[in-house]
Amino acid sequence: MRKTTLVAASAAVLALTLSACSGNSANGTAEPAAAGSQSQADGGSGLASPFTDAIQLASASKQGTEKSKSAKFTMEGSVAGQTLTATGAMAFDGANTKFSMTSTAAGETTEMRMVDKVMYIKLPAEQQKQMGTDKSWAKISADGTDPISQAMGSALSQSAEQSDPSKILDQVAKAGRIISSDQTELNGQQVNHYKVELDVAKSVEQFTQQVPAATRAKLTEMLKGKDVKIPAELWLNKDNLPVQVTMDQGPMMQALGVPGAGESKFTMKYSDWGTTVDVAAPPAEQVVDLGELMKQGGR
Repeated sequence: MRKTTLVAASAAVLALTLSACSGNSANGTAEPAAAGSQSQADGGSGLASPFTDAIQLASASKQGTEKSKSAKFTMEGSVAGQTLTATGAMAFDGANTKFSMTSTAAGETTEMRMVDKVMYIKLPAEQQKQMGTDKSWAKISADGTDPISQAMGSALSQSAEQSDPSKILDQVAKAGRIISSDQTELNGQQVNHYKVELDVAKSVEQFTQQVPAATRAKLTEMLKGKDVKIPAELWLNKDNLPVQVTMDQGPMMQALGVPGAGESKFTMKYSDWGTTVDVAAPPAEQVVDLGELMKQGGR
């Protein structure tokens, strides 16, 4: 398997985790709300006044996401200068979270599915030939025993689980504060817009949950004593469901000494909350274990 395919898969799932919270307003397409649209009484939009407390904000939005349970999404951004885009649909269900998406990274497009704690990555015909397999899908299992699964399976599964906006809203409640808020219009609908600052020191474990335990301990030590603040923004509709969230992870990446860290920015857009998300594993005869495939190829 070409390295870029695996990088695209892991980076895209990591991006879901990072971007599910929020960041740089320059990525949005918001316009000032029309006069008289500041409240339900004035504009009839049903949009309540913005919250002033981060805990109340997180609680109200979390109730909405936990009730709706699923959504379609688009994502765009970069990790250490690597441009990423993705589209798909996700059903949020803790450890049983499932999704299907198509992502593009390093100029390579990859189709992925996560179901029953297993990540499936579609292999282009060229890669099948290079790797000597007629299987069109490779899998990485969260509980797999091969080196690839042990190195990446758990992290990918945790990342998918953490991409549930309600998980990220926990970060807002525990480590965030509202810098400012206003009411505006985003892509044709009235929304409450919040600028939030997340204090990594207050919730280091939450910010590093998507990585293996050994790596998490190292990251925690590297962040210890550092005053790292992550700027974040959220746009919520009248039901307090996220419509758009953006995040700039640059400050944390810089604190960790990651090259090109200043370009770790994401924008996540959600739509069709409550939509039915059907994700099925590919037929067994079309699937090969990635660890075994790499072993056979001497990698």
